[in-house]
Amino acid sequence: LPSANYIWPHVLNQYARKVIEGNGGEVIFEEYYPLDQVEYSATVNKIMTNKVDVVFNTVIPPGVGPFFKQLYEAGFTKRGGRLSCVYYDENTLNINAPHEIEGLASCLDYFRAVTNDEPGSARIQAEYDKQFPGNIVFAAGSAATGMYRGLRLWEAAVKEARSVDREAVAKALDHARIGEGPGGPAEMVPGKRHCKMRMYTAVAKQGTYEIVARSKGLVDPKEC
Repeated sequence: LPSANYIWPHVLNQYARKVIEGNGGEVIFEEYYPLDQVEYSATVNKIMTNKVDVVFNTVIPPGVGPFFKQLYEAGFTKRGGRLSCVYYDENTLNINAPHEIEGLASCLDYFRAVTNDEPGSARIQAEYDKQFPGNIVFAAGSAATGMYRGLRLWEAAVKEARSVDREAVAKALDHARIGEGPGGPAEMVPGKRHCKMRMYTAVAKQGTYEIVARSKGLVDPKEC
């Protein structure tokens, strides 16, 4: 569990450790590094020496690119090692050469590959591409999909309340839902201020993502 030293990796790793150990796995090491660290030879050596099978990464830019590159050059993936980074989306795929992160697994509420069989997502993606052509893509890890979803849920609450009054909108938002959004429908969890949505697991394949698993329905984050 190589990680950037701020609150999100600490919290995520607590949950990851439970899942890993609960399924018979072993956490070889859990380390935290300064956010701007870019040299990881000691960490890579530890991974290779201990014959680690999977690196569950929460190192962030600017360090993640050099870290993945150093891992690749050490032969981690060549010997069968797997990378996992659950904030990685289409934008972050460009940080490294595709071969350096081939097979990396991520889990988010949206990947462009979802548009192949989700018409609502395809329409939203097409509208974005038309308005914002270029290399800055509509992606989940950079919070674009969450912002879109949040605004649509707020819109639904305003329409129900027939007002922009704070308390009226908050009351309606508590159970707001949308039938169409990036990745599919979504709805608020009453009393929690959290949102249920579909989740997707994807694997990096030659510079793009391939969906390998998806939730059966809307996932409650159960964070409260």
